[in-house]
Amino acid sequence: MNDVWDLYREELKRVESQIHADLKSDVQLIDTISSYLFNSGGKRFRPLLLILASRLAGYEGDGHIELASVIELIHTATLLHDDVLDEASLRRGNKTARILWGNQASILVGDYLYTKAQCNIVSFRNHEINEIVAETTRRMTAGELAQLSVNCDLQITEDEYLEIIGNKTAALIAASCRIGAILADCPEDRKDNIESFGWNLGIAFQLTDDTLDYVADGKKLGKSIGKDLQEGKITLPLLSLLQRCSEDEANKIEKIVQLYDFTEENLELIVKLMQRYGVIDYSLARARGYVEKAKKSLLSFKDSMPLQALFAVADYVVDREL
Repeated sequence: MNDVWDLYREELKRVESQIHADLKSDVQLIDTISSYLFNSGGKRFRPLLLILASRLAGYEGDGHIELASVIELIHTATLLHDDVLDEASLRRGNKTARILWGNQASILVGDYLYTKAQCNIVSFRNHEINEIVAETTRRMTAGELAQLSVNCDLQITEDEYLEIIGNKTAALIAASCRIGAILADCPEDRKDNIESFGWNLGIAFQLTDDTLDYVADGKKLGKSIGKDLQEGKITLPLLSLLQRCSEDEANKIEKIVQLYDFTEENLELIVKLMQRYGVIDYSLARARGYVEKAKKSLLSFKDSMPLQALFAVADYVVDREL
């Protein structure tokens, strides 16, 4: 994966410069919080996908730089809002903006980043891209609301869970890929194939994230083990565990969730049960299945450097810190 970053380093540097140009504001608080966020790490995963998708589809211009910045602005706006909703104290191992500047500032700067992205999209003057960005942000908001409505709901089905993560996570990744294809003005079926790659990759990305929450090194992930559950998020690993464990164990888990009794001892119990019943391996296998679906979406494209780079990104999604 490092080879991919190296190959497209110059284009990513241009995206970074565009982001900083887009963030310039006469309001000091916007500058302060935005600079903190964009200097706190992040691999620019979505901008990279837009770049690769545009090159795969044959685009040779430089409009992808501005649009990659737009995608990152939208993504960062959602992180600001998510941290307020989740009452999160850490993001990528750093204190969240809400801890440093409060909820009101975090929400308003998130709103600013989103509206700035919309202004840039409008000035790009491409109706198809306008529609995609508008629909994507609608889906992301709907996904967040759906997530909120099923907090701590152990009756949620796997299909409902997949719909939520599709809207919350996969939608923006799929949009990043399709926008790259639109820039190249390639045939509709090609746009659909590239978008399908992004959608399936987005599902794999979130499935992996949800699994890492129960197994990863908290320092590397930037949050504590079981943080999603402490926030009331019922994800695939827990749903799978409830299907596999004994009735007594399921009752114990239900009691922990209903009472918000997320002590270190209870979280350790849940993690041990997941290990015993093979839930972690199952969840990662599901993620890998979506990666394979993503790759199959691009089989009609001839072999090229962008294609191999997209495949490398897909593998990286499920091979992160485990």
